[in-house]
Amino acid sequence: MMTSSSSFIIPKLPKYFSSVGGRSQLLASFSSLSPPSSTHKRKLSSQNNNNNNLASSQSWSEEWKSLGLGARLPKPGSRLTNLMFVQMGFGVDQHGNDGSSGSGGGATQASVRAVRNAIEFNSIPGIIEAVPGGRSEMLISVKLGIPLKRENSSEPMEVNLNEVAKVFPYGRLMPIQTVVGGLTFNTGRIVRELGDVDDLAVCVAACVSIGYDSGERGGEEIHAIHDTKDGN
Repeated sequence: MMTSSSSFIIPKLPKYFSSVGGRSQLLASFSSLSPPSSTHKRKLSSQNNNNNNLASSQSWSEEWKSLGLGARLPKPGSRLTNLMFVQMGFGVDQHGNDGSSGSGGGATQASVRAVRNAIEFNSIPGIIEAVPGGRSEMLISVKLGIPLKRENSSEPMEVNLNEVAKVFPYGRLMPIQTVVGGLTFNTGRIVRELGDVDDLAVCVAACVSIGYDSGERGGEEIHAIHDTKDGN
């Protein structure tokens, strides 16, 4: 469940908002008013501007789209100078590892699941007070460990990063990093209806870090590193 005080909580059901205080129905009732109020017009205009600045061209669900949810692009020159929370997760796709099942196949599906696994069991209410501008201005850094395309390749499998970016409901998403990592393994089963050409499954590891840009520059380190020996 996503609340006003949470950081990354992702709905598990497409009808999520329809079951939380009737927010979808409330939005529908506002949009049915004729003529719309000037306040409503300003809200719609603001929502359209935000949509033009979204990190993904797609939305996680129609409810998210109607409510203007979705991470935005970072401001030019942004750096995650103040690291506040680091989350890890992993995801597996046992089918369609060749990508024939579409944008959600193979390493892409595993990457989406890895990111969701990293963020959907956490609640960080302090973000609203700790980050200047609140959760809408927090910076999100994502690093994915993706298996090699082939055993004799040095490049990771292809991932549709647009699909990964749409997982985040708010914040500013930094460019997603992809490196060689994760693993592939054999499942002993082929389901051709799901795009399988062999029994190879794909496992992706994800690291999702959040924080903000203090505006301060200096030194080579991207963010401060604390040593437990200092008692911090």
